[in-house]
Amino acid sequence: MYKGNYVSVIIAAAGMSNRMGSKINKQFIVIDNKPILAHTIEKFEQCRYIDEIIVVTKENEVDYCRKEIVRRYGFKKVSNIIKGGKERQDSVYNGIMALNEKADIVLTHDGARPFVRQESILKGIKGAYELGACVIGVPLKDTIKVVDDSDIVHHTPKRSLLWAAQTPQCFKTKLLKEGYEYAFSEGILGTDDSSLVEKKGYPVTMLMGSYDNIKITTPEDLVVAELIAAGKYTGAINSESL
Repeated sequence: MYKGNYVSVIIAAAGMSNRMGSKINKQFIVIDNKPILAHTIEKFEQCRYIDEIIVVTKENEVDYCRKEIVRRYGFKKVSNIIKGGKERQDSVYNGIMALNEKADIVLTHDGARPFVRQESILKGIKGAYELGACVIGVPLKDTIKVVDDSDIVHHTPKRSLLWAAQTPQCFKTKLLKEGYEYAFSEGILGTDDSSLVEKKGYPVTMLMGSYDNIKITTPEDLVVAELIAAGKYTGAINSESL
């Protein structure tokens, strides 16, 4: 289906984990008998269309990640483990700079999203190939209120137009590089990768993902994660975890 296209993944795992309140990076917390980051990498390792995986982690955790995650679990597609930067944007850019020169398509993914489904990965690759840029996400279930500085409701946006962006976010490599270069030249700090591509003027399409593709950020998320891993979770996912 994507013959001739070299597909790379940048997994961002250099966050501070402040909201987790853990002594170790949340990426290395064990759920279902395996570190979160190992679960995440495994999803892309298993996808036959993925050619390389680049993991971006804290500088002082590069060696640990190589030994305790990549080597221990035998991941063959991880081509590089590199140090992150001050912001997530800096970390992903470091990953972009480490891409194989053959990379036609690049996916960016949060290391703390271990439940991404194979169908979402495939959908993202197909979307990048056909559309240039796309984001996996889900429509919001809650009504959203926009408030002013005094917490008074300013307006209520139409819920049918609101989506929670997840990862992977998927791009033709050229578009993502241009988005990042533009952002740095203009001093733009985006909240995710697609926002930088949007700022450059390229259209980004939302593609339906799954509500269990949560980002593990707080201790409460760990409880939900264990239930998802065990196939026992049937409740509503808090939109803050998306």
